[in-house]
Amino acid sequence: QVQLVESGGGLAQPGGSLRLSCTASGTVFSLHAMGWYRQAPGHQRESVASITLGHRTTYADSVKGRFTIVRNNAENTLYLEMNNLKPEDSAVYYCRLGYSSDYTYWGQGTQVTVAS
Repeated sequence: QVQLVESGGGLAQPGGSLRLSCTASGTVFSLHAMGWYRQAPGHQRESVASITLGHRTTYADSVKGRFTIVRNNAENTLYLEMNNLKPEDSAVYYCRLGYSSDYTYWGQGTQVTVAS
């Protein structure tokens, strides 16, 4: 049974930083592309960043230069380093494992709130 457990969310001030973690179990972590998504109230879930098996990364335009996605295959953990946070970054952040129709899993989500 695949499980993804996220942590690291919370309250940050504008301009501040947070680091999200997503630890996977029940799967061979290194064999799957991973990603971070977010969903703010009244909005659809959107992709924030993704990373391939070969550590190639992509980012949403809104977070380029501020967020960094990293995977540690030895720890079965995906990270999202978020710097220079803005109020519009406030959302529930989800990690995703796998991008195929028959093998995609989501974490439970972690709340990020950016406010002064």
